[in-house]
Amino acid sequence: MKALITGVTGMVGSHLCDFLLENTGWDVYGVCRWRSPLDNVSHLLGRANRRDRLFFEYADLNDEISLVRVISEVRPDYIFHLAAQSYPLTSFTAPIDTLNTNILGTCRLLEAVRLEMGHDMAYRPVIHVCASSEVFGKIPPEKKPETGIHEECPFHPASPYAVSKVGTDLLGRYYAEAYGMTVVTTRMFTHTGPRRGDVFHESTFAKQIAMIEKGLVPPVVKVGNLHSLRTYADVRDAVRAYYMLVTVNPAAGEYYNIGGTYTCEVGDTLNTLIGMSTVKESIRVEVEEARLRPVDADLQVPDCRKFKKHTGWEPEISFRQTMEDLLNYWREQVGSGKQFLTR
Repeated sequence: MKALITGVTGMVGSHLCDFLLENTGWDVYGVCRWRSPLDNVSHLLGRANRRDRLFFEYADLNDEISLVRVISEVRPDYIFHLAAQSYPLTSFTAPIDTLNTNILGTCRLLEAVRLEMGHDMAYRPVIHVCASSEVFGKIPPEKKPETGIHEECPFHPASPYAVSKVGTDLLGRYYAEAYGMTVVTTRMFTHTGPRRGDVFHESTFAKQIAMIEKGLVPPVVKVGNLHSLRTYADVRDAVRAYYMLVTVNPAAGEYYNIGGTYTCEVGDTLNTLIGMSTVKESIRVEVEEARLRPVDADLQVPDCRKFKKHTGWEPEISFRQTMEDLLNYWREQVGSGKQFLTR
């Protein structure tokens, strides 16, 4: 069996690669751009050099020919489409790139698969299209279901990134319905852990705290909106969910909300991380205007019963363990001597 992961060098892609190599006998093909940083997969480079069930393939969502080549040469049984311009705040300053990469990039990938299926009717891969909980956007408190945001809640995207993920979501379902492709779509809610990009709130908190502990910056954690409500899952639980998504009776055209069980305000997350610091008594918090979104999706609480009923998945890693592992990850990164922007 062969699995193809787009965005393998990202946080989720690298953890999914780890999971598949450890828990399956599949060959794993990771798609990355030639300029993609390899930090998140540095522990796997020796294995890739030996071609020990791990292979890196160079392609770009914005280059259709490269995607056609990868699909026709690898012919994966499972495709995990994780690659995206994934930073909501960045999408406000780079909307065209976000829409092109996420919507048209997904279309190019699905077209490449459709073309290969047209050449060989026996080729029937299972495709996971990763949308986002951001598609639900800014839901007024009076309209939020008591059980949380379920799959049939209306979309109300609150950023160009969220708009792009609405397109990604709908494209996945369209290709399943129009061409009989086994495409399954997910809307994963906030998920984090080691290797999380430093543009996301909980990760920039952890990075700033690690830099403060090392004496590299003043003892001030700069923040955006601390009142946004989030439900957290660990990235390692998330990739296990993605594996179950494609292996437990995958249903073409289905779509699922997936998320953790621990809900709190962003400010509570910050307080948890500060409470773990060795210099917590000296840390101050400062709101920085540049970290605020023009519009914020501020009630991100999921109802995951549909996915849990279908697969039996349950999150296993606690919120506190996730935060501790994230902070220790940044302590290790900062302690390595690398230089980081204070973003």
